[in-house]
Amino acid sequence: RVAKTREEKELCNEYLFRYHYLGYTQPFGTYLHYFITYQNEVLGCALFAGAAKSLGARDRWIGWTDNQRLLNLAWVINNSRFLLFPWVRIKNLASHVLGQIARRIGDDWYRKWNYSPVLMETFIDPDLYAGSCYKAAGWQYLGMTTGEGLVRTGKSYKTTPKMIFVKPLSDSFRSFLHEKH
Repeated sequence: RVAKTREEKELCNEYLFRYHYLGYTQPFGTYLHYFITYQNEVLGCALFAGAAKSLGARDRWIGWTDNQRLLNLAWVINNSRFLLFPWVRIKNLASHVLGQIARRIGDDWYRKWNYSPVLMETFIDPDLYAGSCYKAAGWQYLGMTTGEGLVRTGKSYKTTPKMIFVKPLSDSFRSFLHEKH
């Protein structure tokens, strides 16, 4: 379920900070928190936010120009955090939840931000995870990031390369992302 109140969002942020290996940092721009629940018991949470500004493998796969990317990037969202609590052990839960979110996030995002995304992306650290739940939920592997992050004058950023997965939310996502909106 979508976290709607300020208190619910803060609780989700606390769970991510406490239990997700990357912790929690405030997303900028548009974002949406989900609680993963079963019979009113919270099993984890997920956070979706704006997409990576530039991502070679994704951008080549979409086939858009730099100008198309700059105009239409808002219709791509990033699953920036996905957390099932360490004590939750339910077979296939992660892929089931990812499938549920994929079926509803367009409507949920529209209710919150007044537009519907057409593509989701995420990054998986191959040193920690294989991306199995994303594969089982129908996400497609595109390749690896460079690990360099967004290049900014006077700033340096380095991390290890991550696997890139995407999940279209519309059959016509590619043509939509090539049009002017």
